[in-house]
This record gives sequence, C-alpha cells and structure tokens, in this order.
Amino acid sequence: MKVLTAFVLLGVVDSFDEHFATVELNTNPATNGGPSMAVMPVSAFPCEIYEGKRFSVVKVSEFVDAVIICQEDAKSGRESERVD
Repeated sequence: MKVLTAFVLLGVVDSFDEHFATVELNTNPATNGGPSMAVMPVSAFPCEIYEGKRFSVVKVSEFVDAVIICQEDAKSGRESERVD
C-alpha cells in the first residue's frame, strides 16, 4: 500500500472555541466525495481564526510535516480580517 506523501487541502473554519476548531476540508482539485469535517487544535493555526476563515493544509514531501497556511486578503496583501 502506498501512503499519500504530498497533498493540498483547502479549508474553512466552521466553528471554534478557545481550544479546538471544527473545519471543513476539501481536496484540491475538488472530488465527487464532497468536503470532510475535522476537529483541529486552535494552536495549530499560525493566524487568528474566526468563522469563515479560509486556510490551506499543505504537505510537499514525505519527509516534511504538513503545514497550515492562512489565506491573505488579495487586495492589500495582508491577512483577511474578520467582518461582523
């Protein structure tokens, strides 16, 4: 059996508390299976999170751990901000 060694997942935060976030994850490109749900520790995110926050989980090699990359605002080049 061959283990998946490189991937990109696109995610969005559905809800969170001070310790955990419930997120939706999609493969890139999307498949017919639809999104998966996961519970991730808030401490794993390198940015402030909020409901609707978009991020990617990237693993480029079997020798390197997966990393979370937060989406930035395309207009100003800075991290997207919470809008209430």
